[in-house]
Amino acid sequence: MQKLSLALAALLAVSTAAKADYQCSVSPKDDVVINPQQVQVVGQHGDLVISPQGDVQFNGKAQSLTASQQQQAVNYQQALRNDLPWIDNGARARVEKGRAALDKIITEQVGESSSMHGRLEKLDAQLKAQMNRIIEHRTDGLAFHYKAIDQVRADGQQLVNQAMGGILQDSINEMGAKALTSGNSKGGLQGILGNLGGMQNAIQQEWNNQQADFKQFGKDVCSRVISLEDQRKALVKGLK
Repeated sequence: MQKLSLALAALLAVSTAAKADYQCSVSPKDDVVINPQQVQVVGQHGDLVISPQGDVQFNGKAQSLTASQQQQAVNYQQALRNDLPWIDNGARARVEKGRAALDKIITEQVGESSSMHGRLEKLDAQLKAQMNRIIEHRTDGLAFHYKAIDQVRADGQQLVNQAMGGILQDSINEMGAKALTSGNSKGGLQGILGNLGGMQNAIQQEWNNQQADFKQFGKDVCSRVISLEDQRKALVKGLK
């Protein structure tokens, strides 16, 4: 049962950390707010505001830019507009893929009427709400909150642990009830353990199938984060 819990947690907890077990050399230190009028990058590195046309304010002061600097500004704000939604959509798609895979396993191993489906659906919604604390969806755009990352990782893991306890208990109760109604009370415990083992193997196989994709996504996220940071540094280097 411990292995089953770990496998379930591994498949879903990845959603709370887009790094997907891949440690990136760059950690974000700025919030990003994106709307149609501008992109704002504000935090430990100052307050940078860029319009779609490449007009720049830095720490509240309008900047006089060369043509090259203005093009850098245009490219940087466009990269943020492209990459933040890409990261957000990619993370959410993988959460959904993990949920659907687990949902299918529960149906195959226990049945469509299992209460585990409800627990899984609730956990899926909770994890996506946690993700929204990092990349917040607003009516006019997105906002990235870098300080939320560590707290969301911790809170997300707690949600996963709580849900896994409930799912494990449901699996024992439902498999036990199924064994009793079948009239095979003598082999009930052995049957329950056998079914749990089968469910564990199915979940572990699904995790193995998805693990490479999770890790590659983490590397791709890291690559984009590094590129964005390099662009920010190059742009602000010449600003006053």
